[in-house]
Amino acid sequence: MAGQVRRTRRAKASAPEYQGALESLSVNASLPEVLARGMEELRTAERAGDRREEARCGLAVAEACRRLGRVEEADRAWKASYRAARSAGHEGAMAWALWSGGTLARQRGAFRLAYRLLRLAAETGERGGDVVVRGYSLAGLAETGRIQGDYAAVRRLHEQLLAEARRRGEARHTVWALEGIAQMHRNTGEYDEALALFEEAADTAFRAEDRRGWAWALRGIADVVSVRDADVERALSLLSQAEQACREMRLSSALAYNHKMRGNVLYRAGRYEQARAMYALALEEFQEMDEPRGTALSRLGLVKASARLGRDAAHTAVDLAELRSTLDRIGLRHARDMVDKAAAELGIGPLPDHGGHEQGAARPVLPPAGAEALQAADVEGLR
Repeated sequence: MAGQVRRTRRAKASAPEYQGALESLSVNASLPEVLARGMEELRTAERAGDRREEARCGLAVAEACRRLGRVEEADRAWKASYRAARSAGHEGAMAWALWSGGTLARQRGAFRLAYRLLRLAAETGERGGDVVVRGYSLAGLAETGRIQGDYAAVRRLHEQLLAEARRRGEARHTVWALEGIAQMHRNTGEYDEALALFEEAADTAFRAEDRRGWAWALRGIADVVSVRDADVERALSLLSQAEQACREMRLSSALAYNHKMRGNVLYRAGRYEQARAMYALALEEFQEMDEPRGTALSRLGLVKASARLGRDAAHTAVDLAELRSTLDRIGLRHARDMVDKAAAELGIGPLPDHGGHEQGAARPVLPPAGAEALQAADVEGLR
C-alpha cells in the first residue's frame, strides 16, 4: 500500500447501520448474511412487540437489499423501519431510517427526494442526539451534490467531514471523504492530487479492515493510473483485486461500477471489442438494479466503443443526444459534459439539444432543495 498523505488514528472500521441484535456483524459481512440475520432478528422483534428493535433490524434489511440492488424491497424495508421507530418514539432510529431512504433515493436517481430525506435525517439525528447518523446524513448530502457535479457547493463540506472523521477516529468515514475529494480532483484533471488521496484511502481502508472502502479506492487508483499513465496492466490488476472483494461480499453496485471502469481502461487502451463487452455487462447489471446513473454511464461507454468499431456516425449522434437528454433529466451535470466530450472525441457534433437549452448556457446544477440542504449543513453540530 502507498503511504498516507496525512496519518489517521488507527481504528478498525465499523458498520453503525448494524444495530441492536445485529451490532456484532462485521463491516465486511457478506450482504446475503446480513439480510438473512436481519430478517431472522426482525421476526423475533416483531413477535416480542419490540418496536425499537424492529426499527434497528429493519434498517439492516433495508441496507442489505439496497446494496444487493433489490430496490423495491429496500424501499419497503426503510419505510417499515421508520414506522417502527416513530411508534417507539425513538428519533435516532427514525433518523437512520430516513438516511437509508435518502441513500436509496440517490441510488435511484431521485435527487430531490434524496436531499429532502437526508436533510430530515440530519435534523432528526440532531434532535435525537445521535451524532453518528447526523454525520452520515451530512455525508449523504455532500455525496449527492458531488454526484450531480456541483463541486463548488460540496468541496468544503467534504473537507470538513474528513477533518471530523479524523478527529473522531472513524476510519470508514475517513475513507469515504478521501475518496470523494479524490474523485473531484480526478474529474477536474488534477491527477496527482487524486492519486495521492485514493492511495491514502486504500491504505486507511486496508489498515482498518474495511474491504468495501478498499475496493472502491482501488477502483479510483485504477482509473487514475489508466488515464494519467496509460498503465493498462496495473489498472486491470487493481480492478481484479477489487472485483474479488466485491464478489466475496456480494456488493452488486460496486461490482457493476468495477466492470464499467474495466471497460473505461480497455477503451483508453484501444481494446474496443473487450471494452464493448464490459460496458454491455455493466449495463445489464445496472439495469437489473434500476440504477439510472450507472445505466447511463455504461450506455455512454457502449456508444463510444461501438462508434470506434465502425457504427454509423448518424446513429451514434442520435444515441449521444438521447443520452444527454437523459442525463439532463436525471440531473447529472458532470456526466452530461462527458457526452459532449465524447461527441467531440468521435468527431460528431455539436449535438442537437432536445432539452431546450442553449449550447453553453449556464444552468443551476442542483435543484433548489439540494442547494438549500447543503447551505444548511452544519458540521459543528457533530462535536
